Amino acid sequence: MKLEELKVYNLSMDIAEECWVDIDKWDSFSKNTIGKQLIRTIDSVAANLSEGFGRYHYNDSKRFGYYSRGSLYESKTWITKAKRRELISEERFYFYKEQINTIGKMLNKYIKSIGENTAEEPLPGYSNNEEINLRDI
Repeated sequence: MKLEELKVYNLSMDIAEECWVDIDKWDSFSKNTIGKQLIRTIDSVAANLSEGFGRYHYNDSKRFGYYSRGSLYESKTWITKAKRRELISEERFYFYKEQINTIGKMLNKYIKSIGENTAEEPLPGYSNNEEINLRDI
């Protein structure tokens, strides 16, 4: 399977482009404070997936999956700050929130699918009863 065939990668790329379009309309102060932070974190989601995908050992791939998930949830904080400071509309906030939640669940499944899960507890948002099919993530 190629990286570009992973839905989670494509959704991560798409949400970053959506953020870019919104942030590009902000004033310079907002861009230089919240905007830069948000773009860095949201871009890191797909970038870390890419880097992990290119690693030869599943532990490295899994580690970068965790980095990707961390960046995703950090971006949730910046999007919340943008909403509170009236830089994005409530409609856009809920759009981003829904996308982040979807990507988060997909990331959990993707991480779970890499090698053997050595954790004693299931990953957050993942049920052991769910089937994992890489074509779906």
